Amino acid sequence: MVVEAVQIAAVTDLPDGQVSHPATVAATDAFTARLHTSLETAKPLWLRLQAEGVCTAHQHYAWAEGIVARLMPRGAEPLIVEVNDAATGAPRMLVPLMRRPAFRHRVIEWLSCGVCDYAAPLLADPSPWTAQSAQAAWAAVRSVLPRADRFHITGIPQRINGVANPLALLADTRDSVQTTFGLAIDGEPETVLKRLCRPSFVKEFNKDWRRLERLGGVELVEADTPAEVESTFGELVRMRLSRFRELGRFDLLAQQTFVDFYRNAAVQGLSDASVRLFGLRVGEALIAVQYLLVHQGTVHALMIAIDQGVVPNVSPGLAIMGRLMSWAREQGFAYFDLSVGNQSYKQHMGAKGSMLAELCHGYTMRGNAASAALNFRRWVEAFVRANPRLLDAAQGLMRGLRRLR
Repeated sequence: MVVEAVQIAAVTDLPDGQVSHPATVAATDAFTARLHTSLETAKPLWLRLQAEGVCTAHQHYAWAEGIVARLMPRGAEPLIVEVNDAATGAPRMLVPLMRRPAFRHRVIEWLSCGVCDYAAPLLADPSPWTAQSAQAAWAAVRSVLPRADRFHITGIPQRINGVANPLALLADTRDSVQTTFGLAIDGEPETVLKRLCRPSFVKEFNKDWRRLERLGGVELVEADTPAEVESTFGELVRMRLSRFRELGRFDLLAQQTFVDFYRNAAVQGLSDASVRLFGLRVGEALIAVQYLLVHQGTVHALMIAIDQGVVPNVSPGLAIMGRLMSWAREQGFAYFDLSVGNQSYKQHMGAKGSMLAELCHGYTMRGNAASAALNFRRWVEAFVRANPRLLDAAQGLMRGLRRLR
């Protein structure tokens, strides 16, 4: 494969390998690539692919804008790579990355900062990708990126709304320890749980729902004004921090920057319904809150919070999740994504798991050393997860340490 980098903008007087925007255009025999170092220059194409192409809700422009504005660490910079067809010039995909300083080295990773479950480019259309075309496109991407010591991209799904994810097809990509779960939903909303979920879950849901109805009525309510979003999101934060403190677990919402990010995204999401916030109300009390992202027929159940003390002997989490599956089908959605993690309730519902992939390797001595350390940690995590007793002991130790803080 022939790769030729053509300079189209000055890069002098910029420190540490940084580039101005637009930066360089790299040409292969199949693709060209252009680097954007600001969201603004990539915005027109980004919004076009978001509306007309194939992507996940985690790659919405507004979501990425919030990441850059609120979550990027000091010294980090966005690297948005536009990949075009070399013959026609037509856009093929947009790859949102970032470069940040790590311990004595620099790493290029997905533009996520911990709030994107999935690393998936925005594709121009559902045309199929092959391992060969993905590798050629990635070569073009690589040729316009600034210097770094290593790549570290995690959360790579195998498919993007039914289309093969080019990142998952790369030769260096490998399975990770992360698993995502979800259910394809179809048919009549009234029977979606009975038809698609495990009988044990349906039985428990129906029992809990009847119990909640006897307490004075149960209602699924959506926060659809800025004031309601503020109030409902405040309850979500309160419930999660209380619950996670009780379990001795860490939660991102313990950090104010993440609270501000999610709250702002929920308020902004009112304009296009891309972010939805629901509460399950019994009488005047909220017993559960669910934070959702929606896009292209998929509902992403991102964060859930419950107040177990309001109604004893009822699972508020399963109640709101089951009701939201029916709501999603009423709205015409075809897939209910339960996000990343091996929580037992997902399999209890009957959700199907899919392994996520990662692209992690070094390019310099420092990068290789950091990658080796991460690989060792990955091996330890996989070993611990494969041994239930060891996993229970490790989780118990972490819970104890967090309670001591």
